[in-house]
Amino acid sequence: MANTQALTSAWKRDVMLGLHAHGASVIRAATTKDDFKGALYLVTASRGAGDTVYNTTGELAGTGNYTQGGTAVTNGTDPALDGTTAIWTPTASLSWAALTSSGAFDAVLIYNDTSASKLAVSVHTFGSQSIVAGTFTLTMPAHAAATALVRIA
Repeated sequence: MANTQALTSAWKRDVMLGLHAHGASVIRAATTKDDFKGALYLVTASRGAGDTVYNTTGELAGTGNYTQGGTAVTNGTDPALDGTTAIWTPTASLSWAALTSSGAFDAVLIYNDTSASKLAVSVHTFGSQSIVAGTFTLTMPAHAAATALVRIA
């Protein structure tokens, strides 16, 4: 099975349970934002809406200047409403310098690194990549209803 772009079904439920704080929160005991990470997955992986937590199954190997678990997601902008659409987009691109991938990859899993079980948020797919000693960057889209990385209409 191939990687499939989607908000994870578990994340949708978890948001309703108050388990993620993409922005400052006064609902939970902690009032700070959660930390999120982005991990890269091989084209042979099966990441998608059914993911519930981060795991290394199908992730790039921790070699070639890639660390399993991925890289930090810069979460400088709180979720917002644009019309009737709730939106959230990281404020900086995800980037891996001097990367040599362990195989072809085509997906990134965004997950909540603050949660003890590393709750999955979303999977984003792109064209298959294979990098040898190069910089790989995922440029974040505009923070707007039609383009935000995470949109709930």
